Amino acid sequence: MKVNKWVVLMVLMSLAACSSKDDPAPQEPGTKEEAKEVNIYPQPPSGWLGSPNPYNTTGWVGDLMPYYDNGKFHLFFLHDAREKPAGQGFHDIHKFESTNLADYAYAGRMIPYGTTTQPDFAIGTGSTVKVGNTYYMYYTGHNGIPAFVQNNPRESVLYATSTDLKTWTKNTTFKLTAPAGYYDFDFRDPQVFFNTEKNEYWMLVSTQTSARKAVVLLFTTQDPASNNWTSKGPLYTTTPEENFLMLECADVFKMGNYWYLFFSENWSGMTGTRYRMASSSEGPWVKPTHDLLDGQFFYAAKTASDGNKRYLFGWTARRMPENDTGNKEWAGNLVVHELTQAPDGTLGVKAPETVAALFTREAALQVKSKVGQVSGSGTTYQLNGTASPAYNTFSALAGSKKITAKIRIESGAGTAGFVFNADNPTQQSYKVLLEPGSSQLAAYQVSGASTQLITRVPVHVQAGTTYEVTVVISGSVCVVYLNGMVALSNRIYGMPGKAWGLTATGTQASFSEVKLLGPQ
Repeated sequence: MKVNKWVVLMVLMSLAACSSKDDPAPQEPGTKEEAKEVNIYPQPPSGWLGSPNPYNTTGWVGDLMPYYDNGKFHLFFLHDAREKPAGQGFHDIHKFESTNLADYAYAGRMIPYGTTTQPDFAIGTGSTVKVGNTYYMYYTGHNGIPAFVQNNPRESVLYATSTDLKTWTKNTTFKLTAPAGYYDFDFRDPQVFFNTEKNEYWMLVSTQTSARKAVVLLFTTQDPASNNWTSKGPLYTTTPEENFLMLECADVFKMGNYWYLFFSENWSGMTGTRYRMASSSEGPWVKPTHDLLDGQFFYAAKTASDGNKRYLFGWTARRMPENDTGNKEWAGNLVVHELTQAPDGTLGVKAPETVAALFTREAALQVKSKVGQVSGSGTTYQLNGTASPAYNTFSALAGSKKITAKIRIESGAGTAGFVFNADNPTQQSYKVLLEPGSSQLAAYQVSGASTQLITRVPVHVQAGTTYEVTVVISGSVCVVYLNGMVALSNRIYGMPGKAWGLTATGTQASFSEVKLLGPQ
């Protein structure tokens, strides 16, 4: 019997189509795992109001107010909605919960903003303290509406109470305002804790003197329930050399034999979260050689301890529009560092051990391109950027990742480090570089002939010394940790799905034990 060849071909194509639909071709081994995302840098979800509302949009994490209780971190934060309808308040307090700081559960809104005639039309940073069986959350009331500030301070300290850290009731009879000699236009960020050294409760408030000199003002009481706080004057005043405009989100705590004061400032040429140290909670406060632990994309960081380790909680800024040329904006994703302490009391940061432990699946390093003088293979590479920049790039990043490496820079005049968004690294990329000559870890956006400094953190980097570097990546957040000393948090929208690699300029540099790890 004669068979039509076209009929046979049609049948075979039909069978192939059915096979493709019903039995999809298997992916390359490990492809799905390599793109896995983990919830280490969370942001609040959309739909949190549970009904259609212009405010009911994806939000961002603003200033953190961490509190540890009964095995769990309660991470209160100012919610920054993508859409803020006119006439409504903003920055209500929401919460994440976590038992391990490697995964987070969104717990919803805790304290809503008030009306146009109330002092908390907008809400600012605060803190939580437990007195007896009651939790007190002190927070900033902010109302800058002209009709309100005609007869009221723009900012004041308010509080709400709870017995379960879930349901909060505002105390509408309490309002702490700036005492005489201080500026009630800027009077915010109460940090309340029980000072075991003085056997009393302390409240720190960020404000200014009437002469506009930035201070951390101290109030004390024996019992917060009495609503009787006494002003004790400044705990810390900005120095003439600093001349900071405000000392925001102050935080005092003891770690080992030292007391520490953290605060944030956003108006100088090197903005960020800074710290001071002392042998007593009253000071005098000494500035360490390097008082920043992260750069300009990590802000308003405050600490909390689980009784064993202490962590630094801040947010890494987003851009608007959400691309690498957008403007840096207030609020972003939650980022947490674990504090380290040197014998001389100076502090450093590293990735929380629980976060680092998530990444156990090693991925093969697949070299994509080499530019300039590059040698080596596997996990060891030598780049000679003395004459011209050298690059060794690997295949595209997908999903959450950890990169580890040891880096040695031979010349103090050169720089070396990592490059992201590096499909064409000489024309478009984002570099994070160790810079011995300028004693910093710095990040740059490269676009054609333009190189723009994005963020940096001072740190002593010495030529001829090997440094351990860990990079933790999820979504568009990339945090680089250097030797347990400092971190550099970055927002890189062009990073996912693009090549990454190693680079050196003006020096020879060696990269050893280079590893790319994903979560299981």
